[in-house]
Amino acid sequence: MRNFFFPGRSPVYAAQAAAATSHPMSTLVALEMLRSGGNAVDAGIAAVAVQCVVDPMMTGVGGDCFALYAPKGRATPIALNGSGRSPAAAEAAWYRERKISITQHSPHAVMVPGAIGAWAQLVKDHGTRSLGEILQPAIKLAEEGYIVQSRVAWDWARNAGIAARDPDTAKSFLVDGKAPVAGARMRNPQLAATLRLVAEKGEAGFYQGAVAEDIVKKLRSIGGLHTLDDFASAQPEYVTPVSTDYRGYQVYECPPNGQGLAALMMLNVLSSYDIGNMSDVDRIHIFAEASKQVYLHRDALFGDPAQVETPVEYLLSAEWRDQARRRIDPNRAKPPVLFPARPHKDTIYLCVVDRDGNSLSLINSLFEAFGSGILAPGSGVMLNNRGFTFNTEQGHPNCVAPRKRPMNTIIPGMLMRDGEAVAPFGVMGGHYQSMGHVELLTGIIDRGFDVQEALDVPRSFGHDDVLDLEQSISPVIEAELQKRGHKISRPIVPLGSGQIIWRDRATGSLIAGSDCRKDGSAAGF
Repeated sequence: MRNFFFPGRSPVYAAQAAAATSHPMSTLVALEMLRSGGNAVDAGIAAVAVQCVVDPMMTGVGGDCFALYAPKGRATPIALNGSGRSPAAAEAAWYRERKISITQHSPHAVMVPGAIGAWAQLVKDHGTRSLGEILQPAIKLAEEGYIVQSRVAWDWARNAGIAARDPDTAKSFLVDGKAPVAGARMRNPQLAATLRLVAEKGEAGFYQGAVAEDIVKKLRSIGGLHTLDDFASAQPEYVTPVSTDYRGYQVYECPPNGQGLAALMMLNVLSSYDIGNMSDVDRIHIFAEASKQVYLHRDALFGDPAQVETPVEYLLSAEWRDQARRRIDPNRAKPPVLFPARPHKDTIYLCVVDRDGNSLSLINSLFEAFGSGILAPGSGVMLNNRGFTFNTEQGHPNCVAPRKRPMNTIIPGMLMRDGEAVAPFGVMGGHYQSMGHVELLTGIIDRGFDVQEALDVPRSFGHDDVLDLEQSISPVIEAELQKRGHKISRPIVPLGSGQIIWRDRATGSLIAGSDCRKDGSAAGF
């Protein structure tokens, strides 16, 4: 129980259904859908569509989507990969011959958006309402206007320079050349029209006809290789989730090309440590040393499974786990080492649990703030820059190639126990997300925090040769970590944000939390 004399958030308890998102309007829409009889998928897609309107830096219809769905808490969740692919003409040799780099605001970083296809597939297969009905709240907000919230305004101001790079983006997302302030009212009538087309025609309203033509025209005008055929061929894919056991719980993630496997690898390494009784310094140090090993392997080995083989079985094996443990010195930071593999690398997250026990874990992203910064003007679609993670190194698992999915950072999670869903969960924050899953789960399982405390505690992230410490971590802890050889960075932006809904077996109630680092909320009834 938190001390109510101090600022903070309490977890939300609910009897029948709950939703947790990173924006208050998205949570409200999800709750309204649940109250009106919709299920978790209906509520989740309604909420994410709203967030694509009201939080345009963090997500959009021009981005990617992944989902884990446990119908009535089934033992193995259904995994859907809605990440986009590169154009058919994206040959690595083409880039090398022209000395073209895939930079973050380049048309070459734009993948064919996968989100709309994933939404439509989930609704078709698992929803109870039509996509047209589900999209109405988002259409109304885009058309009539929405109020900018505090964290959204802060993100907008920090990234106004990205919006200013593209005249079409600046026209839609800046006011007299500046970001809107908190409390301002913003509209996106072009996006409203696009959502209306999707509401009427389903995914065809996005991947065929006027919207696809508008996106392709914009991208080709600035050097992109995209064609209408690339859009017409876009489709999501059901995949087999990967999992590991941690303290008697089964943790499920989507497989590569996502980075969820990295979270499982870290949990395997950390399972031998008594995390609950560690000092803050010891825990942050061990987490940093584990994460550096895992992220090095992620960057070297993860890729699109349709075109490269990621050694999933090896990376989840006791052999790999034990090698990683042997590399960890409890008293000294060490550089990571790539172990040889056997033959044969910004966002919104939300979760919903409905009255029937259906659990949805869903994440949607443009990758970085405003994605590529490129807006298709007629359709109002802000385009992702997910292909920024591609390289042109021949033979690398993440080398760009035709119709290939890049290594993706966005990952929904699902926690199970004894064949039942315990909690849909997720943490945003780009590359931090795998570490975020680990910090959230160990906070609850090992450290005894409630779901809200586990989201709110200070975070750290060891990657490359740097250890990021949030500003809420004390200088005393920083000094001790420096003594162990860590190069400390104090990021100006909080490390991610997350949501979780936990089913309490003892009481049957739902316990929901939403990260204090955003303006979102958890709610239920």
